[in-house]
Amino acid sequence: MASFKLTWQRESTASGRGVRLRIVLVLLGLAGITALGLGLWKGPRLAKDALTGASFGARIACSCRFVEGRPLDQCKSDFEPGMSMVMLSADEGAKSVTARVPLIAAQTATFRPGEGCVLEKWEQ
Repeated sequence: MASFKLTWQRESTASGRGVRLRIVLVLLGLAGITALGLGLWKGPRLAKDALTGASFGARIACSCRFVEGRPLDQCKSDFEPGMSMVMLSADEGAKSVTARVPLIAAQTATFRPGEGCVLEKWEQ
């Protein structure tokens, strides 16, 4: 009888792991399908908003750095609320600032004497 009980416990544990694994796989599949659906639904709008944010960030940060002469790390204080994902980098030699929304969009603004900071042409 002890032998039966021990065998039953082993089978129960093994089948319990299999059930849990199936549940985890189903949940991961549902999460993947949801992410794909959201990407197809909101993706184009998100890409356009990210490009707009990167363009605004590049233009504002370029003016802050090369017109006003402030350090680049102070230029984010000029951003609008909700622009925390925009990352900045400056090329001092070219007098340009590139703003990026990671993995989605990037834009560069270059200082031109007499014109101020000008964005690169958008690719559409």
